[in-house]
Amino acid sequence: MLQVISLLLENKPGALMRVTGLLSQRGYNIESLTVARTLDPELSRMTIVVDVDSVQRQQVIKQMNKLINVLQATDLTDSPAVVRELVLVRIRMPQESRTAVLKEAEIFGGRVVDSSTEGFAIEATGDPEKLGEFIDVMNSYGEIEVTRSGALAIGLEAKKLRLQPPVPTKTKMEEFVD
Repeated sequence: MLQVISLLLENKPGALMRVTGLLSQRGYNIESLTVARTLDPELSRMTIVVDVDSVQRQQVIKQMNKLINVLQATDLTDSPAVVRELVLVRIRMPQESRTAVLKEAEIFGGRVVDSSTEGFAIEATGDPEKLGEFIDVMNSYGEIEVTRSGALAIGLEAKKLRLQPPVPTKTKMEEFVD
């Protein structure tokens, strides 16, 4: 079963490696992973979609919360959340199909970001399943090339973040003594 995990972590070297290492050591396959800085440049938000059986879901969250640099790990799989993904599709199709492709893209909320005599580059955002349907529809019109961003998620529950204190590091005086 796919589990959507949101992590708030310190924006430091090795943080991503620790999280992915924990998952790979336990044999879990990462379906998608996105990470970027937050408004605070010292923190990053990571969204991971991982294939975990339902019995192990809470265990994965507990293990991630114990990792160095992780301030909070939250399971968003069954809680109120918005999950979105970006897809870029480059489609080559015959001239007579161009109008139909534009109408289909509009139905899915897609937008043309580039146009040429051979076809279009279209971007669409939405629910990952909806984007899968969009790709299938576009594939029926011609040759396509697809790039997907991976899921982004944000919880909608009205609860305060529980931040763990950062792991203590050496003070300047301790570094000088070493």
